[in-house]
Amino acid sequence: MSVSHNIEPKDIAGKLAKTFIRNPLTLILGLFLLVIGYLALELMPREENPQMVVSGSTVIIALPGATSHEIENVIIKPLERKLKEIKGIEHVHSIAMDNVAVFNAAFYIGEEKSDSNLKIYDKLMQNMDLLPKGALQPIIKPLDIDIDIPIVSVAFYANDPAMDPTLLSDRVKEIQQRINALPNVAITNLKGDMRHQYNVTVDMQRLSGYNLSLGQIVQSVQSLAYNVPEIKGKTLSNEIVMIGIKNAIEDVEDVKNIIVSQNMGASVYLRDIATVTQGQEIQNFKSALISTKKSDGTFSPLTRQVTLTVSKLQGANSVIIADDVKEELIKYKEELKKEGINYVITRNDGERANEAVNELVFHLLLSILIIAILLAVVLGWRESLIVTFTVPAILAITLFVAYLTGQTINRITLFAFLLSLGLLVDAAIIVIENIHRHFHAPGAADEDIDQLMIQATDEIGAPTNIATLAIILTMVPMAFVGQMMGQFMKPIPANVPVALIASLFVAYIFTPYMAVRLLKKPDHNSEVH
Repeated sequence: MSVSHNIEPKDIAGKLAKTFIRNPLTLILGLFLLVIGYLALELMPREENPQMVVSGSTVIIALPGATSHEIENVIIKPLERKLKEIKGIEHVHSIAMDNVAVFNAAFYIGEEKSDSNLKIYDKLMQNMDLLPKGALQPIIKPLDIDIDIPIVSVAFYANDPAMDPTLLSDRVKEIQQRINALPNVAITNLKGDMRHQYNVTVDMQRLSGYNLSLGQIVQSVQSLAYNVPEIKGKTLSNEIVMIGIKNAIEDVEDVKNIIVSQNMGASVYLRDIATVTQGQEIQNFKSALISTKKSDGTFSPLTRQVTLTVSKLQGANSVIIADDVKEELIKYKEELKKEGINYVITRNDGERANEAVNELVFHLLLSILIIAILLAVVLGWRESLIVTFTVPAILAITLFVAYLTGQTINRITLFAFLLSLGLLVDAAIIVIENIHRHFHAPGAADEDIDQLMIQATDEIGAPTNIATLAIILTMVPMAFVGQMMGQFMKPIPANVPVALIASLFVAYIFTPYMAVRLLKKPDHNSEVH
């Protein structure tokens, strides 16, 4: 015969237990938590490392004709002092060169990028009067770490080392345009590409023979080196006049026939004092080489390559973008193969981020399994099953909150979950252990099982709340760590307190609910007299 004392709970733990212990919506709530946790895990952007807010700007001010010493005195020194007045600037590095001054202003890590760049712009505009006469308008180039670091790199190379590198570059540029149009792709860049150009190699002896200077040659070539635009206008009779002028240079012969001067009534052509060829930019000494591994284990000779790098927008999913790039490349694979061009993906942060996340999720599940086995040995398999369920529910709540707050899944986020895993089961273990103790107490057989559960949960509410709060307070100082370390470790103070608070609610709601259905009262009638 069960005796009901109708104990009114005093702590929030007992009140939650009383509210949900027989509520038909409790089961639906548990399933709902698991579903939103799984959706958050799938929808949250994945990346290898957490994003850090790094602010800075490069300021370029040109003063044509000035020496580096003059640049230092009239631009560097006056403006450097003004830039250091900006709040939040950590340091300013300046470079004085002939004709140009360069300032690199770095803000403390954590300063907002848009505000920082605006401060730089405002300070320069307020002090334009300090610039000398003839100085050009300052150019401000903000630093954006989100798009400056690529997540995917693809190396394109020709099977035939003798292939014209400009043809390889042209083909890669076509692919670059398609990839740049993919969703959430910020910028794409090419490294090692060679552009088409006409190369003019001047014979210095012939040049002196015609009494000419290199400056005259440069001026003559530049006068025809650009497309002449169309001219449009209206006549007095309101008729449209359109004059189309073809590009002055179409092939090597056009370049050779450029008149550079008049010598004793005769025209001096470029072909008279220089050799003109059509090819690649020979003044570009930068190149990138690649060696690929053959099927027999040996490596091919070094071959010129063109590397295409892809950067993503802030907060975008590295995995999805990397997969989109791979799918786009597959469309060109057969076509490139026919042209004698191959490619290899040399960097894939999306794949690495996915592997890191999956590996840590696996270790997370493994840790839950170890806890379940340990609890089964100590308390029993029924108690172990109850506590084990609370862990996914707590992690589901934490993941969903992280998703709502715009976080990404990375190594540090999952490390925070692993760090708090041992703490997450504390509340559930305390509740189930107290319920276990009440079940085995003398006279428990005559107690109402619901009241027994509520009383056991209510008893440990206050001390468990205080203990959890104390652990949360130990995480608070980590939120105030500055600089790069603070940004890097930010997911820990952001997620561990949420997980600990969630562990209290899950323990108080679901532990009594599952215990009343799974646990059996021991037989107290078999006592030895």
